[in-house]
Amino acid sequence: MASGTALIYDEEMTSHKLLWSDPICDIEVPERLSSSYEQLRSYHLVERCVHVPAREGSEEEILLVHSFEHLEVAKSTQTMNEDELKRVSGNYDAFFFHPSTYHCARLAVGAALQLVDAVMAGKVRNGMALVRPPGHHSQRNAANGFCLFNNVAIAAEYAKQKYGLQRILIVDWDVHHGQGTQYIFEEDPSVLYFSWHRYEHQEFWPSLKESDYDAVGLGKGKGFNINLPWNKVGMGNSDYLAAFFHVLLPMAFEFDPELVIVSSGYDSGIGDPEGQMNATPEVFAHLTHFLMQLANGKLCVILEGGYHLKSLGESVCMTVKTLLGDPVPQITGEMAPCLSAVESIQNVRAAHKPYWKWLAYEGNTSFVQNLSTKSHLKKANSNPSTEDESQITNNNNTVKVEMFLELHMQNILFPVPPIKTATTGSEGSEHLLPEHIQLVKEMDKTEIKALISDFYADLVKEDKTLLSLGSMFVILDKILKKEVCNGIAASPTAALSAAVALRHAVRFGFQRVLCVFVGDMQMIPNTEDGKMLVINICEKEQSRKTSSKHYISLNWKEDAGGNDFFSAVLGFILPVAYSYQPNLTVIAVGPNRNLGISGISLLVALLRGLAESRVFAVIEDTEISLMQSVAKALVGASIPPFGIYVPPTQEKVNTIKALRDQFQQEWKMLQCSGKLSDFI
Repeated sequence: MASGTALIYDEEMTSHKLLWSDPICDIEVPERLSSSYEQLRSYHLVERCVHVPAREGSEEEILLVHSFEHLEVAKSTQTMNEDELKRVSGNYDAFFFHPSTYHCARLAVGAALQLVDAVMAGKVRNGMALVRPPGHHSQRNAANGFCLFNNVAIAAEYAKQKYGLQRILIVDWDVHHGQGTQYIFEEDPSVLYFSWHRYEHQEFWPSLKESDYDAVGLGKGKGFNINLPWNKVGMGNSDYLAAFFHVLLPMAFEFDPELVIVSSGYDSGIGDPEGQMNATPEVFAHLTHFLMQLANGKLCVILEGGYHLKSLGESVCMTVKTLLGDPVPQITGEMAPCLSAVESIQNVRAAHKPYWKWLAYEGNTSFVQNLSTKSHLKKANSNPSTEDESQITNNNNTVKVEMFLELHMQNILFPVPPIKTATTGSEGSEHLLPEHIQLVKEMDKTEIKALISDFYADLVKEDKTLLSLGSMFVILDKILKKEVCNGIAASPTAALSAAVALRHAVRFGFQRVLCVFVGDMQMIPNTEDGKMLVINICEKEQSRKTSSKHYISLNWKEDAGGNDFFSAVLGFILPVAYSYQPNLTVIAVGPNRNLGISGISLLVALLRGLAESRVFAVIEDTEISLMQSVAKALVGASIPPFGIYVPPTQEKVNTIKALRDQFQQEWKMLQCSGKLSDFI
């Protein structure tokens, strides 16, 4: 499998700049590129990446999506004087030409194509291209919104033609709608285009009716254009995560892309004068982590907007750190989307219900009237999680934002443990597990006995289970002490090991431990103090305990050959887990497991986004294939494609919906349909 992360940067792209005064265009400055690169340097990320040189995109490549006339106009500006440049620029909405613009725009196109080639040829697993000018507003025959050539659209078309790809996902997390990309692909079912954007009921630029949720594509492309409009400013981390859980990720898994390209605009981050949003840099680490689970890890991130230099630079670094496989920082802020975000999410789901199998059985996907953004409700409905950040953003005080971000990054960044994944095992068993797994020495039998008799005697009744707990303790202790990031232990009694592990972690001082148990959980811990949250995925209701806020029984049996489990992961497990914000995740697979290997691997891979990627997995020792697959997910290898999508049955959809209804007041990331009464 490919490894490594490409980074493409060419200083020449900083020569494109505004030569006259223009209050609309003056934020698109060369420092956007150079300061982002310097920030990457300061975190020592540049030397960890694979350097891939930029090149100029050829005329033929530009003509994959643009007209000959547009290319000729761009070419003609190379020899113009300032007055002529100003006159030609005036023909377009929010664009400026410089004599070097054509060369820089060709470099931007070529950088995007170099990244696609490096990823598709397997030279690297993923990568990022820092480019200027950006691209997603430019249309077939027109420059627009700082964009001359549509770098991402050209990259997608190029990948289709050169590599014969039939399914490409474009994720546009810039705060503006990439209408250029939408126009280029709106009739093309081979490209799934997702954009969230500040919209405010068509009041925010580019102020187009076709940026709303009901623009779903045309002709054969119906259902393959997803617009998620933000109808107020101040959207935060929880709003962005909710959009991924309840809209983008289920569609992406059903679509099953062969390549993912991100139109990576960071004007959707805190402090940006354009977006006026409140999302902090680490949210981009989480979004990147989710997308890395698709397309066998083939992910190309291409810079678009971002106009607050500190916010931009930190967000770029969060993205690249995640691409490199570093643990994902804990997300901050209250995990509760605001009503306006939930209304938009509900409307997108309603608009796309006719086109997507995963939505087919969903009840309550009717359209709502966005009541929350009517003027009299705006104040009452502001997102409580981000009041302090909102104050900073509204003041539009760059210095304050910089100070906030300086402190914020110090709070969330942490030393990466020297070892990523640990296990114990007999000599000679290493070949069964992926490389990069470190074998650690098991605990001595006397030590185990002393530990058990002091703290766990009520759980451990038989001497023969002692030895199996030794490997569990040594790995778990290394995770708890942050010597390793995550680990995996084989156990003859996974239920017992999980019960001891949970108590051990709480005794160590962890305040929020998430346990996801697959199969018959014979030993259900006391969860009333909230220090543990247990989700038991089992075939039948566990009669010993009824579901409560911190113990949830999810009844699910995966059909033979089915791959419907991700609807439960995305629609329920992940939103609950993110609402809880654990500082350790324990994943245990016991007897009578009711899920296939790919479903469990997906669960492990996605839950690595939580608790600074601290995950402890306990697997029944007879499950060799499952051990191998989970170990791969822990080291960061991408999960295998799911293949042909099988939608969940009506019964399973009802199960998820009933649980969502039962728990959405407690675990607010479950909310994906808006009722004003739920939020006031």
